[in-house]
Amino acid sequence: MNRQGSFSVSNGRTALILAGGGARAAYQAGVLLAIRDLLPEAGRNPFSILCGTSAGAINAVALACNADNFSVAVENLADVWSNFRAGQVYRSDLVGIAASSASWLGALMFGWLFKQTPRSLLDNTPLRQLLEQRLDFRNIGRSIASGSLYAVSLTASGYSSGQSVSFFQARPDVETWERTHRFGCRIPQLNMDHLMASSAIPFIFPAVRLNREFFGDGSMRQLAPISPAIHLGAEKVLVIAAGRMFEKAARERSSTYPTLAQIAGHALSSIFIDSMSVDIERMQRINRTLSAIPDNVKEQMKIPLRPIMTLVFSPSEQLDSLATHHVNALPWPVRWLLRGVGAMNSKGGALASYLLFESSYTRVLIELGYKDAMARREEVAAFFSA
Repeated sequence: MNRQGSFSVSNGRTALILAGGGARAAYQAGVLLAIRDLLPEAGRNPFSILCGTSAGAINAVALACNADNFSVAVENLADVWSNFRAGQVYRSDLVGIAASSASWLGALMFGWLFKQTPRSLLDNTPLRQLLEQRLDFRNIGRSIASGSLYAVSLTASGYSSGQSVSFFQARPDVETWERTHRFGCRIPQLNMDHLMASSAIPFIFPAVRLNREFFGDGSMRQLAPISPAIHLGAEKVLVIAAGRMFEKAARERSSTYPTLAQIAGHALSSIFIDSMSVDIERMQRINRTLSAIPDNVKEQMKIPLRPIMTLVFSPSEQLDSLATHHVNALPWPVRWLLRGVGAMNSKGGALASYLLFESSYTRVLIELGYKDAMARREEVAAFFSA
């Protein structure tokens, strides 16, 4: 299979769904590189709908801002992930780490007196500065107008309302939607605040105020991660997760109390992985049910549902374990902070895997994503040609 046309790409609306996962989202760049190499037309954007959450939202916007040339967009995305340093995402210097630590310690001891709470564990101002240099949000509107894109959505979670809001920019015929605790909000122009809100990992990065409410990471309370793509008109969806799904982990006997890192890593995995797994299972069950109902019966009963073709990629290896081999690449002030909560050993690898924005780790994830996608090249061909 190669770019010389071993298969043709269908013109149906295909959505790319990029899940959250902090530094783990480097895996998505690897999968996209493989898809780029497998497509017969590398420059043509195969995803007319882009949906991202958290770090996946950053990847989605990076693709949307260069939707007129998919090959260049993916190459630029992989280049950033391949050369990441933690200091480009959050303050990793001694002063920055000390200030964050002192803020949390002071709040725990004297917060009742001064009635102040710390904003976050880490200061992600460097990430905003990096994205402002690399992204031109005006290109999204241009790509939609030219037909390179149909819609783009970023999901964030409101801390006051508890609602999951998908902010989207799309063609005029796309309608808003509202379901229980979630809805789609049309935006004339997505901007940096929407992106920073979607990627504001709880406790770790600060919330962002949008209009009248503060918003945080979109993976929180996102009960149906695939739903925005369907509401935006997707006929097929390709999902790239940032953690292993559907695996049955064996219980291990433990006599030691879990560290803060273990608890935090467990919570983040629940936020980033579990809802996606449940939603995919739900969609597969609906697809099987619909396939068993004759078309004439669906018409008579006026069943509005339609089967959605789905292709899912998730890491074939444990990213927690991979992170433990690269955690020493972090700047020493960050290692000092993580050691205090137990994230520098094997049991704390989950938390470290979300914060390890270092090239030695991200390059391994890119290679893993590329390998996983290439191993399923026949499925990729079947998905895009259907």
